[in-house]
Amino acid sequence: MSFQSTPADVSVIISTASAATTADTPSLATERRVTPSWTITQLKGKLETMTGVPPGSQKLLFKAPGKPDQWIQGEERLIGECGLVRGCEIEVHDTRPPTARLNFTDISSVEKYELPTETYESLSNSVLAWKKNQKLGRFNPNAQAPEELLNEQAVKDAAEVEKRGINLQARAIILPSSPPHIRRGTIRYVGPVPEIPFAALKGQPIDESYAATNPLPLWVGIELDEPIGKNDGSVAGKRYFVCGANTGVFVKPEKIQVGDFPPLGLDLEDDMEEI
Repeated sequence: MSFQSTPADVSVIISTASAATTADTPSLATERRVTPSWTITQLKGKLETMTGVPPGSQKLLFKAPGKPDQWIQGEERLIGECGLVRGCEIEVHDTRPPTARLNFTDISSVEKYELPTETYESLSNSVLAWKKNQKLGRFNPNAQAPEELLNEQAVKDAAEVEKRGINLQARAIILPSSPPHIRRGTIRYVGPVPEIPFAALKGQPIDESYAATNPLPLWVGIELDEPIGKNDGSVAGKRYFVCGANTGVFVKPEKIQVGDFPPLGLDLEDDMEEI
């Protein structure tokens, strides 16, 4: 009996049919090595681990370069008999109705585990423990109190407003700006906006009682010439100035450049001369 070598594996693209793909079932396109001596039954068993489609629900479309597509028939047929070469594609069609397919992307029903705060604080290998050891953040005995940081920011912002000549109704651009992406508009508000979280307060808005008796960081409210802003002049339901939807924005004083920046508009005469 003469020795017969085992056929070499072939790199093949494995994909799922677009018709069988829904918003809840992501498509697949991956390259895998396939042994030509595998039967179709063996192949389908291996494809199940990649596609999640049971062998009995798989319908395989074989695509070879320069040849018409063909449906693979016969469970005991060898995949090599289809003309398996590098660059071929096997497209897996799921014959099950959409309601019978498992949705692996829906995690709404997955039970979630939350580590109790007491347990987390007792761990010796957590980020919190590392911060304690390094005396970082709130564990730094020399760290400034949030109130001190708020006051420093208020002083800094007031100095920037004066230095940059930021006044109501002045024209300004928001930095950084470079053509063609230049955000320009009119200054409509200069003052504190307690609703905007302050970093030192861990993302929490400034307390109203503190805001009533202490200087606060300043913000510059601008009505942009184009609807590329983030609001309509209000923050968290409190209005600071009036403008159109998505034309309002609040930025820090150091991001403002005041100058002779005419409003953006359509130069119809020039456009007509170029037609």
